[in-house]
Amino acid sequence: MFNPSRDEARRFLLEAWQKFGAGAPLSDLEKIAAALIAKHPEYHATFAEPERFVDRDYSPEAGDINPFLHLSLHLAVAEQLAIDQPPGIRTQFERIRDARGDEHEALHAVIECLGEVIWQAQRTRTPPDAQLYLNCLDRHR
Repeated sequence: MFNPSRDEARRFLLEAWQKFGAGAPLSDLEKIAAALIAKHPEYHATFAEPERFVDRDYSPEAGDINPFLHLSLHLAVAEQLAIDQPPGIRTQFERIRDARGDEHEALHAVIECLGEVIWQAQRTRTPPDAQLYLNCLDRHR
């Protein structure tokens, strides 16, 4: 099982972006990561100065948005959609995408629900609840 540390996950994203920018060969996962970063121009300054941001702590209480966490959640959702796990997530995503007419906006709705489920699992010290996840998605139109 792949279970990277915070630093390993951040370095993976940074290296994928650097390789993409240099035209170097990318693994399939690096291609997905680079495409996600490309869809988030608001994070390009962070990725242009990796040593300045790689160790930064982001505080939600201070209104900070963690670009590494956001992109990691995007990667998790991409994998979930690819294998339809939990079962039904792909159908829910397609419904939200069709209703909103925007794939990236629909992905952000899924990420919002994934974040809620992860937060709940951490709070209750239980595994993530697939039904809670799908119920959250069902509320999105």
